[in-house]
Amino acid sequence: MPILLPSPSSLPSFPATSKPQILRRQSPPLSSFSLRRRPLFRPQYAGREVDAFTEKSGYLFDLGVSEADSLAVYDVARIATIFRRRPFLVARRLFQIGATFGKWFALRYVDGLMDRSDQMFEVRAAELRKILVELGPAYVKIAQAISSRADLIPPSYLDELSLLQDRISPFSTEVALDTIEQELGLPMDMIFSEISPEPIAAASLGQVYQARLRRKGQLVAVKVQRPGVQAAISLDIFILRVLAGLVKRARKLNTDLQAVVDEWASSLFREMDYRLEAKNGRKFKQLYGSLPDVLVPEMYLEQTTRRVLVMEWVEGQKLSEVKNLYLIEVGVYCSFNQLLEYGFYHADPHPGNLLRTYDGKLAYIDFGMMGEFKQELRDGFIEACLHLVNRDFDALAKDFVTLGLLPPTADKEAVTNALTGVFQNAVAKGVRNISFGDLLGNLGVTMYKFKFRIPSYFSLVIRSLAVLEGIAISFNPDYKVLGSTYPWIARKVLTDSSPKLKSSLQSLLYEEGVFRIDRLESLLTESLRARTEKALVQKQGEAANSRAVIKQVLSLMLTEKGAFVRDILLQEFAKGLDALGLAISSAATSNFPFGAIFPSSRMTDEDKINLRTLHRLLILLSRIEDTNSNREVRVGPQKNEETNLEDVSLVLNQLAVQDILPILSFISELPPESQQQLLNLPADLSGRLISRVAARTIRRMVL
Repeated sequence: MPILLPSPSSLPSFPATSKPQILRRQSPPLSSFSLRRRPLFRPQYAGREVDAFTEKSGYLFDLGVSEADSLAVYDVARIATIFRRRPFLVARRLFQIGATFGKWFALRYVDGLMDRSDQMFEVRAAELRKILVELGPAYVKIAQAISSRADLIPPSYLDELSLLQDRISPFSTEVALDTIEQELGLPMDMIFSEISPEPIAAASLGQVYQARLRRKGQLVAVKVQRPGVQAAISLDIFILRVLAGLVKRARKLNTDLQAVVDEWASSLFREMDYRLEAKNGRKFKQLYGSLPDVLVPEMYLEQTTRRVLVMEWVEGQKLSEVKNLYLIEVGVYCSFNQLLEYGFYHADPHPGNLLRTYDGKLAYIDFGMMGEFKQELRDGFIEACLHLVNRDFDALAKDFVTLGLLPPTADKEAVTNALTGVFQNAVAKGVRNISFGDLLGNLGVTMYKFKFRIPSYFSLVIRSLAVLEGIAISFNPDYKVLGSTYPWIARKVLTDSSPKLKSSLQSLLYEEGVFRIDRLESLLTESLRARTEKALVQKQGEAANSRAVIKQVLSLMLTEKGAFVRDILLQEFAKGLDALGLAISSAATSNFPFGAIFPSSRMTDEDKINLRTLHRLLILLSRIEDTNSNREVRVGPQKNEETNLEDVSLVLNQLAVQDILPILSFISELPPESQQQLLNLPADLSGRLISRVAARTIRRMVL
């Protein structure tokens, strides 16, 4: 939920007192408001004025204490039972929704007929925002989900929908304080020593107050849930499920729309249980709180109930107002860790939930909507990204089956052809220019044609990535979240111990038995762009960058995580050196006066490929210092250019002078285990080379 925070200079000071004081933040004294002792557990809104949002948004006061408002978890069967017994209530709500949207669409239609659509665009956008507020929290949450997509929503609508994140009318503070006392079972002055007279922020599900804990003295945020909100949302979910079932049957869709609604509804119910949010926040802090420049507030579980949440107060500005691309990069890296490392991710990273603190950190302040991404799905997602970037659309079609997007019976060949047509142009510009939003848009027609399914988990994952890209696009139209995430994907593929990812890497690098050095070069180059510290994100001198990159390469390849790729490189170096020795031997014997009498081996096509691979590996090694530049390796078909002995010799000479000595200077800075691994490389490489030469000699003797 968004929290609009004061600047450091406007923070109130709290005098020591034994009574709870009202925090006045740049507001006139409220003499009519006092924190008196009130009887606990009295009816809410009894004889009180109802706020505008509650009055107009479909709240069900007769159901405020009903089963629908007291469900601990999302229960499809119980919700259906509750509202099937109230057909007139359902019909009334359905009529309200239809009439409200129908009037707005009718006005838009009239605008088109009168050729005034452009003039009325901003007016209709403002009307739509008001309509969504009137229809209640369920529709506000749906609108918030798309309000961060600057590439999908017209600017006027985007500006209006963004107001839904922090400008919803608050409900009565007296009702909120009653809720706090009822939930915690204690009078206010025993819980807090100070509390703000009015909410600092209000949203569709609740509102936030600033307070200070009496016993511990910490400044905290107190989030209080709107009364009756769960009953109202339950009714809208019931209606949406009915409509989803009708649409699925009428359009004969393969996607289970009701399952998509259920996934969204289940996450929304979890969001309304503040006890789960507090536990989510604590788990999020344990997993990601130590990441560079990431701040996760402390949760106070002892003072948290189902409808009241108490957490550490965080000062800052909304990320969308700061225009800080570095913090977007921090958010991308944090999201990468959430989705692909641990699988526990923030599914609602809209601008109101992300703050820039005054010391320059990225703060997450809402943990109501979280998702779980299982290991096999995480691996499948990584494989799909790899195959997309490398234009292996046949493998990408299989990945879609693994991810549950396609049924196993789908026509793989037809899907492959369709994916090639959809993605070929998108990836031709390079991974850094791939727009996540464009990919989803281009995929839409293909998904409909081949009856793609949208698994329930997938909608939250896609939403998380799409919202993050939307925030960045709002102040950098060229930002691409996939291009920023791919370096970490590349690094994970190169270093992960998962047998499935190792198998995928093996298949990617060896196409029909031929080593694809261009693909390895692309992965290595991209992996070195994966920055996790601020010093590497900001621009530095060329020398500092070169040293950092060389150290990254050595750290990557000489650790246990790099063992799989290191083994591949040693194998290819041994094959290349064997081919080089054969080329030297052939050249030497051919130059002897009586060279024809000496036995020699002609270089096979495989030897020529191995020599060419050695040439590319040496060039790659010589470019280590340049991998931090903006140069991007484009992955394409392997070229069959000829490589001769002089080419390899020239690169070897240049490499020895220009690059080996700087690399050797880093040995003393490496950990002892990496130093030992580096010392073992010559012996390991020699052993592999001797084995190949011996095998070649035996084959010659036998054949």
